[in-house]
Amino acid sequence: MAAARDGRGGAVFLVGESGIGKTRLAAAAADIGYSAGMRLLRGRGSVLGPTVPYRSLTEALLSLVRTGGPIDLDALGPYRPILAALVPDLGPAPADQEPGSLVILAEAVLRLTALAGEGRGALLILDDLQDADLETLAVVDYLTDNLAGQGTLLVGTIRADQGQALSFARAAGVRGACALLELGRLDRTDVRRLAAARLSVEPTQVPDAVADLLWAGSGGNPFRVEEMLDGMVDSGLLARTEAGWRVTDSNRPTPPATLLRTVGARLESVEPTAREVLFTCAVLGKRFPLTVLQEATGLTYRDLLSHLHGDNAAHLVAPDEQTPDWYAFQHALIVDALLTLVPAAERAALSGKVADAVESVYPGLPGEWCQVTAALRLDSGQAVAAGRLWAMAGKRALGQGAAQSAVALLARACDLLAPDTGERAAALESQLHALAEAGEVDRALAMVYLLDEVTGLPPDRRARLHTRLAWVAVHAGRPEVGLQSVAAARALLGSGAPDADTAAIDVVAAHLEIDVPGPNQLGKAEEMARRAAVVAESAGLPAVACQAWQLVGALTRQRDPAEATALLERSRVIAVEHNLPIWEVHALVRLGHDDALRDGGIERLEVARDSASRIGAVTARYQAEVNIALQLILRGDFDEADRLTAQVLTATTRLKLVETTQYMLLHRTVLSAHRGRRADMDEALAQVRHWGGDQAHHAPRIHGLAGAFCALMEENHDLARSECAAAIHAENRNPTTFHLSGRYGLDLLLRAVSGDLTAEEFATKTSAPASRLRWDRVFSDFAGAVLASRAGRPEDASAAAARAIATGAPYAMARHLGLRLVAPIALTGNWGQPIDWLRAAEEHFHRTGVPAVAGACRTLLRKGGATVSQRREGTDEIPAALRSAGVTVREYEVLRLLVDRLCNREIADALHLSPRTVEKHVSSLIAKTGEPNRIALSKYASTTVPS
Repeated sequence: MAAARDGRGGAVFLVGESGIGKTRLAAAAADIGYSAGMRLLRGRGSVLGPTVPYRSLTEALLSLVRTGGPIDLDALGPYRPILAALVPDLGPAPADQEPGSLVILAEAVLRLTALAGEGRGALLILDDLQDADLETLAVVDYLTDNLAGQGTLLVGTIRADQGQALSFARAAGVRGACALLELGRLDRTDVRRLAAARLSVEPTQVPDAVADLLWAGSGGNPFRVEEMLDGMVDSGLLARTEAGWRVTDSNRPTPPATLLRTVGARLESVEPTAREVLFTCAVLGKRFPLTVLQEATGLTYRDLLSHLHGDNAAHLVAPDEQTPDWYAFQHALIVDALLTLVPAAERAALSGKVADAVESVYPGLPGEWCQVTAALRLDSGQAVAAGRLWAMAGKRALGQGAAQSAVALLARACDLLAPDTGERAAALESQLHALAEAGEVDRALAMVYLLDEVTGLPPDRRARLHTRLAWVAVHAGRPEVGLQSVAAARALLGSGAPDADTAAIDVVAAHLEIDVPGPNQLGKAEEMARRAAVVAESAGLPAVACQAWQLVGALTRQRDPAEATALLERSRVIAVEHNLPIWEVHALVRLGHDDALRDGGIERLEVARDSASRIGAVTARYQAEVNIALQLILRGDFDEADRLTAQVLTATTRLKLVETTQYMLLHRTVLSAHRGRRADMDEALAQVRHWGGDQAHHAPRIHGLAGAFCALMEENHDLARSECAAAIHAENRNPTTFHLSGRYGLDLLLRAVSGDLTAEEFATKTSAPASRLRWDRVFSDFAGAVLASRAGRPEDASAAAARAIATGAPYAMARHLGLRLVAPIALTGNWGQPIDWLRAAEEHFHRTGVPAVAGACRTLLRKGGATVSQRREGTDEIPAALRSAGVTVREYEVLRLLVDRLCNREIADALHLSPRTVEKHVSSLIAKTGEPNRIALSKYASTTVPS
């Protein structure tokens, strides 16, 4: 806890048998945390027995929102709506869920606890994790691995029974992600100490007979020690006298070996109605609401309270501290003991009676009451009714994104429902959906063919299941499974199926075809997606239409950018009209990417990022930021690109958003290449491969946008041409939906400079619609200048270079690289302003730390007869305009002194030079600045030199 307050969080799991003191120890931690000013969050496993998705997390977050101090929830960004699905107080929940929503939810909880604990530390206590659902355990596992960098301590209690919770805790302990504290039983000495504390005496004052009884009956379990001791006092076996505590019966009694005898003794001393109340409470679970208890027993509120607050009952139950009008047993062991005392037939009848009461008090069985009632119906012998309720609970869990819980609940439903009924078939269908959402591709694949043999489900519904599985395969990167599922869906529908039934299949099939190697796959995918889009619009399937038009837009961009933009707008309009915010945001991301490629602007990408944050579309937000990062790199804003890349990668690698991580790592490769840092580029490329990103469709960018530029930063033009050739070859073999491989830009310039590009090929390439992207046009315009120069048209060459400079205004590195490449040809052909271009390029590459290109520019300047200033200490202080004019460090020192109108002798004394040398520097400055005389030069200095 001290480490957490210092910003170094972690996880501690308390493991032990029931009654060993796990909750007591966690409560002590809460007291210490409260005293130290830490933020407290507390939640428990399902309070009523059956698994309820996110139960303990919801309770913990509610405890923070309702009792904690102010938190800047806006700082959660896109994660705030994600959390709102658990805690409505945080705002509107997302209208739709994206793939990977469970791990995104875990990240949201992680970020909220970080905010809660800023400057003070946060303590998150989760009791009874053995009763938690699989989704909650997945979130806890994620937290356990990622708390080290923030001020949050997670304390979880787990009963020492074999189960998912204990397995994950032990695994986390093995990998060093948590501390596992296993609580053992007390020894004989500590049993005596505990009894003494309970009796408010010294350990030596506990009678030996009592200490022996407690040791023999409890086995060292603290809760049993306390219960047995209370039982001895209540029964009069142990009494306080003037001489201290004494055993009243001279015959030593047989030690009660279990809690059952203590609870049974207490039940014998209460009246029958109170006993019936306690049995009803036990059927409900460890915690229960008075409303249901009153409905089940038929007692008045006053009578009910009188029974619960009786002397003996009060030892067993007490008001719940956190929830008004709820009561709780003092320990789960008491519930087990009470249920053991109820005969089987009586318990079955009582379970049915309580189930009726729950359905009466909670119509529709909201939240956890559906699972509670299902368990009660099963205990009462109503198996089919229980199956229906578990099917309902499973579908609800699936709607909450709790796919693993849904799988378990629906499996119970399928076991209970009659095998040859439509109800069981529908439950199996929902279970398959849950498996698909949980990413269990192989298990879902095995089950879907089992489902084909089940009666009660028509072929069109089975086809939809195969289609759903195909989408899972898309997200999981399993195209072979996806294509197999597509074929099965088409076979079920038959050759004469209505177009409306095949549209959804065509969309997923188109996505799968893109990943199949081959030169014609993009055309095949576009044909299917376009057909699906038209059919979906006419058939009233807006989500399918959005998916399809967005894919067609991406596939069309290479051939007709204007049509691609129009199709994406069409997808966005459909999403808006049918209230599909997730699809609207994805359309905005694609449109923003189009804007950036076409004009270099990122305004719409920033709008898409903000929209994604508002609705909780986390993956869409990161996709927008991936595209923004690329534009920052192309603009030469390397520091900001580096910051954004690192920030997004921190999140996407933790969230295991594989595709987004691949693209951002690819951009980090490009960033390093554009800085001329080959070692960093190779390291980033290795990370791309580590994340499975060295696929055919990445090769064009790896070679054309990274490798070629890195070679140019090293002044290795032959390698740059080879990299461009490799990029174009890879693109020819496996066309992709991505751009900027160099085919329409850098490759044209490099080939024009080397003399390998004909005017005819240049005209063909630059007339293609795909050549209209602004980044490519910078290089193609420079290439046009080179071709015009070689053709003896210097005016056209100058005009083309001017267009390239204007087009390259947003792209500092590209613009100056083009100037460096065409300047030698301009010098030879006596056109343009090659000396000024080389000075500008030298200045840029010196400032950005690319010495090879800066040195090449200085060499070319000398060959062109220009004066080249040495890069001495102080050069960077010279204003860019003066540096471009060739002003040296010493000349700049003289110019600064001219501001005060000093004479040559005064300047010479200040700089320890001869007056003759100062005179030469002044003459050089007049020539370089274009000023007519010394007086004008002094005025110029006063407006140019910073004060």
